[in-house]
Amino acid sequence: MLLDREGPLKALLASARSAALGHGSTVVVEGEAGIGKTTLLREFAEHSDHGCRVLWGWCEALITPCPLGPLQDMGQLLDARVAALLNQAASPERLFPAVLNALQHASDPVILIFEDVQWADNATLDLIKYLGRRISLLPTVLVLSFRSDEIGADHPLTRVLGDLPSASVSRLTLQPLSPEAVAALTEQAGRCTDDLYQVTAGNPFFVTELLASKTGPGRIPHSVRDAVWARLSRLTAGERKALEVISIVPGGVEPWLVRALLGVEADILLDQCLTRGLLRRDDQGAVMFRHELARQATVDRLPPSLQKSLHSKVEAAMSQHVTTQAPALLARRVHHAAGAGDGERVLELAPQAAAHAARLGAHREAASHLATALRYVAQAAPEQAAQLYEDWAYEAGLALLVYEPVIEAHHRVIAIWRELGRTEKIGPNLCRLSRLHWRRGEGEAAEDCAAQAVCEMEKLPPGPELAMAYSTRSQLRMLHYRFDEAIEWGLRALALADQLGEIETRIHALNNVGTALLFAGRPGGRERLEETLALALAHGFHDHAVRAYTNFAECAVVSKEFGLAERLLAEGIAFATRHDLDTAAHYLLGRQAELRMEQGRFREAETIAQGVMNLERLPMVMHLPALTVLGRVHMRLGEPGGMALLHNALQEGLATGELQRIVPVRSALTEAAWLHEDYGACQEQLTALAAIDLNCFRAWDFGELAVWWRRCGMAMPLPIPNAQIPLPHAAELYGHPLAAAKEWDRLGLPYDAALALMQVRGVDAGPALARAVTIFESLEARPAAALARTQAQRLGVAGQLPKARRGPYGAARRHPLGLTRHEQQVLALIAAGMSNKEAAQLLSRSPRTIEHQVSAVLSKFSAASRMEVLLRLRGEPWLLATDST
Repeated sequence: MLLDREGPLKALLASARSAALGHGSTVVVEGEAGIGKTTLLREFAEHSDHGCRVLWGWCEALITPCPLGPLQDMGQLLDARVAALLNQAASPERLFPAVLNALQHASDPVILIFEDVQWADNATLDLIKYLGRRISLLPTVLVLSFRSDEIGADHPLTRVLGDLPSASVSRLTLQPLSPEAVAALTEQAGRCTDDLYQVTAGNPFFVTELLASKTGPGRIPHSVRDAVWARLSRLTAGERKALEVISIVPGGVEPWLVRALLGVEADILLDQCLTRGLLRRDDQGAVMFRHELARQATVDRLPPSLQKSLHSKVEAAMSQHVTTQAPALLARRVHHAAGAGDGERVLELAPQAAAHAARLGAHREAASHLATALRYVAQAAPEQAAQLYEDWAYEAGLALLVYEPVIEAHHRVIAIWRELGRTEKIGPNLCRLSRLHWRRGEGEAAEDCAAQAVCEMEKLPPGPELAMAYSTRSQLRMLHYRFDEAIEWGLRALALADQLGEIETRIHALNNVGTALLFAGRPGGRERLEETLALALAHGFHDHAVRAYTNFAECAVVSKEFGLAERLLAEGIAFATRHDLDTAAHYLLGRQAELRMEQGRFREAETIAQGVMNLERLPMVMHLPALTVLGRVHMRLGEPGGMALLHNALQEGLATGELQRIVPVRSALTEAAWLHEDYGACQEQLTALAAIDLNCFRAWDFGELAVWWRRCGMAMPLPIPNAQIPLPHAAELYGHPLAAAKEWDRLGLPYDAALALMQVRGVDAGPALARAVTIFESLEARPAAALARTQAQRLGVAGQLPKARRGPYGAARRHPLGLTRHEQQVLALIAAGMSNKEAAQLLSRSPRTIEHQVSAVLSKFSAASRMEVLLRLRGEPWLLATDST
């Protein structure tokens, strides 16, 4: 009897009908434990159109969840290839597309029900995000149920739900039953319990369990446990034994496991418990408690000694069950071995389970398995203990936002390996420590660890550990603009990697060397970055590929090679989006905003940068490019908040200690002070920049410093480093601002050209300032335009300037990807799901014209299909909202 659930049931059925028309969605069903989520979903499954396939999967309350537990439950029913990949423990990058393909080509609409996702493993959360981002294009409903009272702001599920596209997600929050509904249930049960609603607060599980307990009239127990225990006490000894044995297994218990645990009586006892409604059976024959709270209450009734004995019996039964699904049992076996207190078994199984989880990309679960093993580390031999600590530290360093325990674990590991004489194991731990300290902004500690790694590994015959130690030092030097040293260490790493055939180390080192060479203005950098990118793409190293796109694109933006930068950023953002590397995509978007700013496309830069900054939980370094651009653009547009943004960017940049985070912000603050003729503030910023080792500056950074030094009339001369000053900066420094402006125009930087024109004096000052004002006003750069007019008045050439504009500036906004107005119209129709034929009819254009325009949109998005365009739009909604003229 379903009461007070008509609205949620109607919404679920509507989502199923919409999926049948090809418009899928994610439906989140949430509420406190016992609120009736499963009951609602079973009603939904029964009332769904018979043409729909309904597949169920459960997340279980194991010590460490089974990777992809829900998908394991439904794999055989979903698709044979998916089941095969699960049995092979295939990586997510192979498995997830196979699931997507199965759903795309399903003959009937599919309803995927993932129950109790508050216990979901990391790989399952990744699958939810992967499908949720694409669900609107599938004939599928993804239903997620979870206990809202177990989900906090820091729970991984909260972050996943926040990342799903809101347009395709609906949330159903189940409320307690009304007093009228409780009264109806009471009447149906033939009970007289006037205070039942007050005692249960309308929780359906509490109500039904207390009604089923038949405790008689009088005061109702306040605990569901008491109700469950009272009901158990009235069962036969056999039924009670069956429930107690089954209760030790979270989730469903397979028929073979039930028989192994209960023997010849298994089928009879199960039938009795199913008839009484104490248990239920899923579509694949597994039995489980009708409600998880009932199972937990039953376990609580068991003496600790009996719980340990049952855990041991379950693990032994699972160890004898050799099937193709044996890897999927590892997490459950670890749970039961730990429950039995069998340290030897945990030490054997947990590393296997961790390795299985890591292969699936579930690094959080891998760390959890290893943490379980570490509870018994006192029983392990020293070498096994060291490996456990090392493996846990590695997985935790990848997946957990903890640093002190991971750093402590690495130090402990190093001490054990040193005592055992295993020097070759020390280097990798020192390299990982170096990276951890670098992430925390502890540059000196990072350098010390990298130096120690090299020192330790050089005592041994050359091996892969030494190659990565060299490359780690190279990367740190490159990040801190110590280019000579970065190249030296990178070349050492490359030579050893090639000797050993270490392709990943080669990719890593090539990136370091290539970036250092390009930033230092030396030959060979571009070729190395092209090689590292090609190798990373060819060998499937997605993280390395995105790092190559990032460094290569930044080099192109800095050196004003805007055509190359456009291509690398477009490809890199598309690649990162295609592979769900969202953080990397948003970092690249910050660089794209920087490119648009340099091109004088301030409104587009503002739109992109603001879009990135609106994203929550983006790590500091990953949003710094966007933050810097947003502050600088607001400053140039004369909009409020620009200076606050720049000071925030400076504070964060100083924490990193990296010049690439500091120099651009201090230059922007210098420009802001100059625009307001605050030369004291100019001197403060320029003095801070000059205090840095100028030989570490990139050529373009030093050129910018030099021209601002001259413009602000600094009294002391600026030391000139060995680096060659770029042509437009050199022209202005040597007294040829008109030539500088011409070079800026050639490179495609109109704002910088106008700034150079403001430096012209003599007979050419009037025309130069007139042109500068025209450029500034076309860019909406109000502060610079105002200062140029002030200068003209001081020089007596104000009459040569264009008439001052009144009211808001009307500069055209172009699309960030260069789409024409017609292409933007087509993009909007693609987003709406229209076919080429429908778009042609709506826009009154020929099908051939629409076909060409769709092709142009795909090309400018660097997309291979409409789906990839839609994925970009979900991550970058501003691409749809941009106006054009």
